[in-house]
Amino acid sequence: MNGICTLANDYVYEQLVALLNSIEAIMGPDFPVCVYPYDDHTSRIQAEIAQRPNVQLYQNQESIDRWDHYVKQIWDAHPTAQQQWQKHSLDRYHRIGTHRRFCAFDGPFDQFLYMDADTLLMGDTTPIFEQLDHHDWVVYDFQYRDIHHVYDAASRQLQKVFSAERLKSEIFCSGLYAAKKNTFSSEKLDWLLKNLQSGEAEILYCMAPDQTILNYMVMRSQLSIYNFALQLSADQKTGCCVTSPHFVEQDHTLYDRGKRLTYIHYIGLSSSLFRNLCAGENVDFPYRDLFLHYRYLNEPENRPNFSTPPAPYCPPSPPSLVSRILEKIKLAAQGV
Repeated sequence: MNGICTLANDYVYEQLVALLNSIEAIMGPDFPVCVYPYDDHTSRIQAEIAQRPNVQLYQNQESIDRWDHYVKQIWDAHPTAQQQWQKHSLDRYHRIGTHRRFCAFDGPFDQFLYMDADTLLMGDTTPIFEQLDHHDWVVYDFQYRDIHHVYDAASRQLQKVFSAERLKSEIFCSGLYAAKKNTFSSEKLDWLLKNLQSGEAEILYCMAPDQTILNYMVMRSQLSIYNFALQLSADQKTGCCVTSPHFVEQDHTLYDRGKRLTYIHYIGLSSSLFRNLCAGENVDFPYRDLFLHYRYLNEPENRPNFSTPPAPYCPPSPPSLVSRILEKIKLAAQGV
């Protein structure tokens, strides 16, 4: 059985609803979807999922615990990850919940398309699943142009592990990919972990934890990768990121020079931006109305009604280490 899966918690509730509605609009109300829990904060999304017979929340705790333990072992082998993370957070592991997307390899679908919660489906997924008949891994993005958010480009080990040619053509964004259940056997996972523990962990880019590990697992296992962005002709391929300002919206679908997008990725935009917008804050960002359309597709009466021009979006400055420590102390005092 084919299906679409994503990763979410209550923090990204608004985006999850929009994604689920876009899947329903494009693939129909019966197309199966599985949501993997980022953490234990899932009460709101559980209530939403209960209203959708085609959607399930993944509850195999053994699988979740196994993947949590596996990626912690990987990061324990990294020579500098802990020091780098401490500059940004007091958590021992950076965004550990992002790795729970790996549970899809144990999940309910024989073949699955993973989509980040900050994406919207724009086109039929059939061509993606058809490529899984011929390849192990299918993506559609332009991450291959920038290695710096996939691997540590300064690592001396990097080109010992992967050739320059492979690094220019095989890396991908973890925001959307298609794969198969049981792609990685327990023996393969043990082999990958041993390689990482023997020194290869230093090539991982620790600030994009799930993306770097996923790329390593796929490339080190020499899986067959198909990237539509590399295979389609220039007049057939489309972009996918919110950073592209030239997409044209028509009938609640985006087009790139006349070609329909497969998906739009609101990459780089804070989840708080979407929450604040849905709470009534009139803030602007690219393809905002498209997001609002899908978020309120089934409840248009609840869509925020703005009567003034929107304010431009200004990314917030990251909190200082002192402010993060004070916040931790405050939460601890409150028993959180």
